[in-house]
Amino acid sequence: MNEMLTVYSERVDDMPLLIAHEERMGIRGLVDQHFPVHGNRTGLSLGWTASVWLAFILSQGDHRLSHVRGQVEQRSRMLGQCTEQAVEGLDFTDDRLADVLTALGDDERWQDFEADLDQSHLRVYDLSPERVRVDSTTTSGYWTVTEGGLMQFGHSKDRRPDLPQVKVMISSLDPLGMPVATQVLAGHRADDQLYIPAMEQVRRGLGRSALLYIGDTKMSALGTRAFVHAGGDTYLCPLSLTQLSAKQLASYLAPVWTGEQPLTPICRPGDDGEPEEIAQGFELRQTMSAEVGGQAITWNERRLVIRSHSMVERATENLHRHLNKAQEELAALLEHKRGKRKIRELSELREKAEAILARHKVADLIQVDLDESVQLHEMKPYNSRPAQVRRDVELSMQVTVRQEAVEARERELGWRVYATNQPPEQLSLEQAVIAYRHEYRIEQGFRRLKGQQLSVSPMYLRDEARVKGLVRLLSLGLRVLTLLEFGVRQRLAQEEESLRGLYASSLTKAIARPTAERLLEAFKGLTLTIIHLNNQTLSHLTPLSELQQRILTLANLPEAYTVLTTAISEPP
Repeated sequence: MNEMLTVYSERVDDMPLLIAHEERMGIRGLVDQHFPVHGNRTGLSLGWTASVWLAFILSQGDHRLSHVRGQVEQRSRMLGQCTEQAVEGLDFTDDRLADVLTALGDDERWQDFEADLDQSHLRVYDLSPERVRVDSTTTSGYWTVTEGGLMQFGHSKDRRPDLPQVKVMISSLDPLGMPVATQVLAGHRADDQLYIPAMEQVRRGLGRSALLYIGDTKMSALGTRAFVHAGGDTYLCPLSLTQLSAKQLASYLAPVWTGEQPLTPICRPGDDGEPEEIAQGFELRQTMSAEVGGQAITWNERRLVIRSHSMVERATENLHRHLNKAQEELAALLEHKRGKRKIRELSELREKAEAILARHKVADLIQVDLDESVQLHEMKPYNSRPAQVRRDVELSMQVTVRQEAVEARERELGWRVYATNQPPEQLSLEQAVIAYRHEYRIEQGFRRLKGQQLSVSPMYLRDEARVKGLVRLLSLGLRVLTLLEFGVRQRLAQEEESLRGLYASSLTKAIARPTAERLLEAFKGLTLTIIHLNNQTLSHLTPLSELQQRILTLANLPEAYTVLTTAISEPP
């Protein structure tokens, strides 16, 4: 009897885990619900296309449309078992993927979709939102700027002011760092105008108030603070110089210099578990009034006047660096070097000295005394030249550092004033400082968005709706990472355990708070082998290690890879 044997091998890696996790999050179902397609569409649904593509992006760190079809064709059997339907490369052509981006680029449908997704995550993951961080970033590209378009020149957070950009405003749930509202806006928009629309979207998505919104100085506009208070929420943000002038700050600090205002130490647990003082401060009360929606409102605001030790150290080092640099540059003005033009006029020397002091912002800290001496030398006649008197000018400069002024400046360094309307019994002075210092959590999301896993840049799209759609798709990827990380960390904390084996360089290293990237990395190298013998097809998966099985249990996805080990009735 002749037996026909055919063997196929496909890379699996972390794809089944990602697809199962996205299904648990409800991404595929909600995409299909909120973004209907033409009735004649065949093949995979828009939701499945988006879900599988997102898994590829997270697995490979590449969002280019042109690469997806080939990757799918190399893994079609694995994807078919994960999705329980036939998956072909034609389901992931450039046109099909572009349809996903065009759909996600619809502003109105996206807001409805994101609101339902928020509610689903609050329910499925039993989240109790209390704090929301709001901030923005930019992504730039080689786009053509059009009047009124999305891609515009503006203040670049990528340090590429030469390139057009789009602005991404993200509101994330604390402490997860999970986006709950994502807005893609024109690159030239000022941040202070974007907070109120972002908060409106958060309120719509989470469906609750009494949230604490945390942001940087751009959130401190009076209108924004009034909007938050009028909506039954609270805010915490440092006040900008527009909201609190240097003169006002000086009036706050005057009682400190006289000893009338004591300072409260602000501590946090150090590396050894003992309290470590990180700042000192005090608080004041201010009655605020503003108009919201045509109605005048009044509320009490707490002003938290804080001096951070680390900020003082950095600012003091910076001040003395500028002092030393200014003195070096002043001394060099009268140095005689080959090829260097000698300064002969007192007015020119004064102008250059003042420019140096202004550039380093130390004009009130350094005193420069200039002097000019003139010597006349009689020159005897020579041949046809008559006797002359030569005038030689010698310039001198005396540089003195005003130590009292330097000490006064040092005393003023490191102070910052935070504003909040949350009562002290809910947010103490110490808690407020530590809460704001956790601003890095939203910055971690931005790093992920721009980093290897999601890599929003470079972007090769030109259509504005598709640019919006891609940023929003990647924001879903950010949700996937943060929720996967949150679930595993939560289970580890509940069981008071750690994971070992995540680092190849130190397999015994115990990690209590692993990152999502490190968890996904643990699944690299898994392979699915499909054997077709006559009328029977069997599949074999690389056996899961104890670490991989443990991660799946912690992520509440123990059967993510089980579907790959079942028999297949149809031949490939």
